[in-house]
Amino acid sequence: MTPRIAVLVPCYNEEAAIGQVVRDFRAALPAATVYVYDNNSKDQTVAAAREAGAVVRSETRQGKGNVVRRMFADIEADIYVLVDGDDTYDAGAAPRMVATMIAAGVDLLSAKRVHTDAAAYRPGHVFGNRLLTGLTALMFDVRIADMLSGYRVFSRRFVKSFPFTAEGFGIETELTVHAVRLMMPMIEMDTRYKERPVGSVSKLNTWRDGFRILGTILKLYRSEKPLRFCSVIGIFLALVSIGLAIPILVTYLEQGIVPRLPTAVLSTGLMIVAVLSVSSGLVLDTVTRGRREMKLLSYLAQPPVNNA
Repeated sequence: MTPRIAVLVPCYNEEAAIGQVVRDFRAALPAATVYVYDNNSKDQTVAAAREAGAVVRSETRQGKGNVVRRMFADIEADIYVLVDGDDTYDAGAAPRMVATMIAAGVDLLSAKRVHTDAAAYRPGHVFGNRLLTGLTALMFDVRIADMLSGYRVFSRRFVKSFPFTAEGFGIETELTVHAVRLMMPMIEMDTRYKERPVGSVSKLNTWRDGFRILGTILKLYRSEKPLRFCSVIGIFLALVSIGLAIPILVTYLEQGIVPRLPTAVLSTGLMIVAVLSVSSGLVLDTVTRGRREMKLLSYLAQPPVNNA
């Protein structure tokens, strides 16, 4: 059977670009349905997308994560192509990406951006992407060079087992970590990345959104690896407690008195909190394992991509 392919395009104020994006993907993937979800645009994005032939819907909760969550919940397909609506990604690569994904039998294929124009991919964004990708790789053993790419192909297995928490640009990080934690097969492919068309303005704020993505990474680490997270806090507090207690213990052994009672109480309190932190990590780790098993069952309930 021919797999059903859905092209998902989240949009916010992309009147200058969305029409071309829809036309390019309809030409590249004639059998696919192109869905444009508008996120409270103030311009003519909806009219331009509808005129180009897309199925247009809306999501009133602001943020890319909210839009993608709605898309994944509403749309039924075997293969999902997610792309930004700013006409910076190469629609011509979509057939090759879908074919590669099916042939390889993977659940996530991510486009690695390759640019020749400095204006297309600003140095600050390149540095931030490398920094955040490296941090995520260190924490979660992610083996993708461009974690923040907005151009990806997913299997139905991935989409229907994915629980969202991110609301904004942190969604790309959450997508990657979800695949890693369930040990889904995933690959990366080089694709051309170009400059925005005239009239299209980037919604990404380098510093603000960079810190938000960093916060998403830390939240994911806390929720996906609670034992390590709580153990780090517990070990730090225990070391501080021991550092405060050593001089008091030495004085007590030499003179038989406790000259700094408040410090002794503080040291005892810190050690109690350290033990509680590690204990909480053990409990949360058990809960996390149960949640991961439920997501894995949802993942296994769907047919693999090469049998779509």
